[in-house]
Amino acid sequence: MMPRGAVGALQSSLSRLQENAVQEIDPSLIDDAGVQDRLSVDRPAMEQLKESLQTYGQQVPVLVRPHSKTSGRFEVVYGRRRLLALKELGLPVKAMVRQLDDHALVLAQGQENTARQDLSFVEKASFAAQLQELNYDRQTIAAALSIDLPMVSRMLKVGTAFDLDFLRQVGSAPGIGRERWLAMVKLFETDGFKDKAMAMTREPAFQQQESDGRFELIFTLSQPEKSPAPAASKSQIVTGIDGAPLAELKSNDKGMTLKITARTGKGFEQWFAQHVEGVLLDLHDRWQNERSED
Repeated sequence: MMPRGAVGALQSSLSRLQENAVQEIDPSLIDDAGVQDRLSVDRPAMEQLKESLQTYGQQVPVLVRPHSKTSGRFEVVYGRRRLLALKELGLPVKAMVRQLDDHALVLAQGQENTARQDLSFVEKASFAAQLQELNYDRQTIAAALSIDLPMVSRMLKVGTAFDLDFLRQVGSAPGIGRERWLAMVKLFETDGFKDKAMAMTREPAFQQQESDGRFELIFTLSQPEKSPAPAASKSQIVTGIDGAPLAELKSNDKGMTLKITARTGKGFEQWFAQHVEGVLLDLHDRWQNERSED
């Protein structure tokens, strides 16, 4: 039973003061909780954050709650990047400690995410899908992300279409918006595309790309293979005894054409047309004889 009267009021006031106060906590005592909002760790950005923390100190506290199962430990609500950076630096974490149930935790985490500009569309869609997996209703998901119900439906269409492992392989893809991800959803609905996509994630060329490039590599699997360009034609001008152009001979891997214009032929083109069959037969016969002698 909670104390009543002056004692109860005093304890309540002290509890509120403690919640509003910033405490220093050993990062090894803080465990993960809630839903994973980030799909990957941006190492260059993490190094910049660590450098800033070393230079200026931690300016913004993280939010934690007392551990739901283990006394003396805590669970992070938001501020995971700061927590990871401080843990790597071996520095204590400045944190606000709040008594939050699971419902309040995801609401706080989601609304803090909404205030941030660096979460990509697919990270928010994945966050929504994970909340649905935990049986939160759509109204709660909408409140957590500060979006309306139609947008929840669009995000869930993307977030539930892909395995979380696949999304982590691709990463946050900050330059890829909703329409491109919806197009990817349709590709995953076609026979065999998912298997091709998963195979691509194991390729060294995929691993070497930034997140946007990884998305593009998978998306291009839907493009038909281009036929090799035809070999360039070789052109040769045949001149007469007088050195004037007589005909143009073009050849490539598909065959050969001979062109004699009226301007350059000066009547020869008409004579050639009348005698071409005999000329070709003579040349062909000569060709066969030379082959048989080789």
